[in-house]
Amino acid sequence: MEIDILSEEENPLLHRRQVQFEIAHDEATPSRLSVRDSLAAALDKDSDEVVVQSLDTKFGMRKTVGYAKVYESPEAATDVEQEHMLERNKISADADAEAEEAEVEE
Repeated sequence: MEIDILSEEENPLLHRRQVQFEIAHDEATPSRLSVRDSLAAALDKDSDEVVVQSLDTKFGMRKTVGYAKVYESPEAATDVEQEHMLERNKISADADAEAEEAEVEE
C-alpha cells in the first residue's frame, strides 16, 4: 500500500492538520484501521492521533482517495471528534482517561 499526500491544511484552532491523500493498493480496498496505521507512519505520528474521516474507491480502480484529521495529541482528538468517528477509528476516550490518571499517579 503506497500513500501519497495530495493536500495538507493546518487548523491551529482545533490543534490538527487536515490531510487529503491517495492510496495505491493491489488488492481490495484496505480497511480504515490499516489506512490509519499507514498514514500515521507516513506522517510520523501515533495512530491514536489520526482519525480517518472518509475513504472513496471508484469501482474497478486500485486507488482510494481519503480524508483524515491528524491531531497534535490523542487528547485533542477525543475532545474534538464525534463519538462515532472515535469508535470507527478504534480510539477510546476511556483509554486516554486511564493513561492520564496513570501519569498523575506517578
